[in-house]
Amino acid sequence: MSQSKQMDFTNGPIMKKMILFSWPIFLTNLLQASYQFIDSLWVGNLLGPSALGAITISATVVFTTLSFIIGINSATLTVISQRKGANDEEGLKDSLNAFVFVLGTLALLLGLLGFIFSGTVLRFMGTPDDILPLAQSYLQINFIGILFLFGYNFIGTVLRALGDSVSPIRFIVIAVLLNTLLDPLFIYVFKWGIEGAAYATIISQGTAFVYGLWFSINKAGVPFQIPKLPEKRYFLVLLKMGLPAGLSMMAISGGILAIMTVVTSFGEGAVAGFGAAQRLDSLIMLPALTLGSAVNSMAGQNIGAKLWGRVNEIAKQGLFLIVMVSLVISTIVFVGAEFFIRMFVQDEETVEFGTMYIRTIAFFYPFLGVNFVLNGIARAAGAMFPVLILNIISFWILRYPLTAIFSAWLGESGIALGMGISFIISSVIAGGYYFLGNWRNISEEIGESTGKKSDKQES
Repeated sequence: MSQSKQMDFTNGPIMKKMILFSWPIFLTNLLQASYQFIDSLWVGNLLGPSALGAITISATVVFTTLSFIIGINSATLTVISQRKGANDEEGLKDSLNAFVFVLGTLALLLGLLGFIFSGTVLRFMGTPDDILPLAQSYLQINFIGILFLFGYNFIGTVLRALGDSVSPIRFIVIAVLLNTLLDPLFIYVFKWGIEGAAYATIISQGTAFVYGLWFSINKAGVPFQIPKLPEKRYFLVLLKMGLPAGLSMMAISGGILAIMTVVTSFGEGAVAGFGAAQRLDSLIMLPALTLGSAVNSMAGQNIGAKLWGRVNEIAKQGLFLIVMVSLVISTIVFVGAEFFIRMFVQDEETVEFGTMYIRTIAFFYPFLGVNFVLNGIARAAGAMFPVLILNIISFWILRYPLTAIFSAWLGESGIALGMGISFIISSVIAGGYYFLGNWRNISEEIGESTGKKSDKQES
């Protein structure tokens, strides 16, 4: 396997490697966010607030539907990084085949079911009648290409698990550039409306997936092969790790879906404003997403090599970095909130809601960053079930109820406040599990199930 861009996290300075490994992930996440950002810019300005609201709701449904296999995909990061840290090439290859077989099958199945039941789900969410036809058209086309969306993200996850955070940038750059060109062409020139935006999306993601597959096999040396039925022990690993990880993502996405039902109760203006605000939310969350993924890979290799002192240091330095960076970005977004919202839409009701939401929630996001980092460490050890419980608490016991309660009490402004308070409480609970939980004992089961023991020792 080619390892020219693959980093070994089991030695050397932690902060330096964390920054060097994180910045390409941050850039990849930024480009991924800009993908939705650009989509929303074209749709909001060319087709208006109803269309913007339609793609906001549709994006939530896609994420919810895909969340189970996205969660299992997070288990890929843990298993592959641990096999990399243990220098177990055969275990890595067999584990990779198992994930490709199971996740590819699930992606195709969910794409079919999502296409069939799009209208039913949108009506269940309480989608306003004037948005429903637009949302359903956009959603069904996206489900046709859902394998592409999952595919190029899966390839990026595998490369990051192996220590290569640079190459995945190539795939998202292709998708973003194509989408930027095709959106106005399909929406404005060809007059395809919101369906044009959806076709631009799946063509862009499909191209990125095909290139990513070719690159990972021929340039990065990733041992992909024609998928075959895995051995029983790999299915057991998928059940032990992948099932709770998948359910964890479903708990998150289901919670987001539930929060959307709170937003839709305030009408079309709130939905469109929330959609614009969510695009800015995604920028504020980028450091948290980045560090969560980075510490997962870094801690995973060290757990595979049984270097627990380095794992603890990764957690400490990751927390310091996320708090500092989150505060800077939150400040920028807070100051420029109205300007950023007006980039998407000019309707005054929509702008007012979006600006209020962003300015209320901006400085709560460092607490969310603490969650991402500490849960990333726990996932690296294979503690998928405890993380599932933490996410259920975060979204279903805290975030959704608090959002509903505060919005009933304070109106539209309560949506952001309820969510922000839930971030604080969740970070305290995540910290309690990190210091008091048994996540350090779980990794032994993964090593026994997926390959040989590490030949490295704790220094």
